[in-house]
Amino acid sequence: MKGLNIYNQQAFIDNLKYTTNELRLLERGDGVEVMLQTIKKGNIFYVYPSESANVMEFFYILNGQLECKMEDKTVSMTQNDYYSVKNLSNPVHFKATTDVTYLWVITEPTFYYMSEYMRGLRELVYKVEEKDRYTSLHSRRVTDYAVKVARKLRLGKEHLEKLHLASELHDVGKINISEDILNKPGKLTKEEFDLIKKHPGDGADMLANTYYKELAPIIIQHHERLDGSGYPHGLTEDEIRYEAKIIAVCDTFDAMTEDRTYRKAFTSEYAMEEIKSLAGIHYDPDIVAVFEEVLKEEGKL
Repeated sequence: MKGLNIYNQQAFIDNLKYTTNELRLLERGDGVEVMLQTIKKGNIFYVYPSESANVMEFFYILNGQLECKMEDKTVSMTQNDYYSVKNLSNPVHFKATTDVTYLWVITEPTFYYMSEYMRGLRELVYKVEEKDRYTSLHSRRVTDYAVKVARKLRLGKEHLEKLHLASELHDVGKINISEDILNKPGKLTKEEFDLIKKHPGDGADMLANTYYKELAPIIIQHHERLDGSGYPHGLTEDEIRYEAKIIAVCDTFDAMTEDRTYRKAFTSEYAMEEIKSLAGIHYDPDIVAVFEEVLKEEGKL
């Protein structure tokens, strides 16, 4: 019938699958887009303020559960709950506590911007996953910690977006390191450790000519330390990006509290005390304090 279109559940205009996410564009017209999004359990995402005050977004949960973190409270949502966004002042943090699928309606074109971002990110992350599954899982945990720290520090939209993506990609340069070195059960030789120390620079180089080139300075600095003892450039204090300082703390904690081929995991308490002992030397003291708050809230300390 003229003016009426009926579709089955397999119909969509475009579709994009990613490791943690699937996005389908169902319909569009007059500047409005209707999308179906699935987020895998444990993954996080943000709803950001729009540059236009007239943009409205509407989200209707079809199945699964979400947690929304606003100010100092957490709101849980489940099937048939919904929320809308207009004139948002600050980014809002969500976490999928189960696999969740929701209908997303927005009054400005969004899908192809999202798909460009996700395709590029997927290609980079897949490269690492193919080489070292541990690195991928580690990066997801570091990202989760980092955005929680950023939320408490009330980072602005631009810094938050960069931190979120840089955390996911901070170890992408390890794609150039052999599996023998990455999984070596014993102590690394000086030559092997020198190869490991190249990964921040290699990761930055991989991003330098891509859509994500603005993340390169953060990624190359995530092993720098306040006293200049880090690598690859021995930067100090204010020479290090704030986002890189956040990743440094979260990265160190997760590395210490996970099993490696050459040692068993340390306890959360031991790792936190080690990091605190280096606050002001290796790590930003304010970030360390906020990170400890996050771990206490999660029951890890």
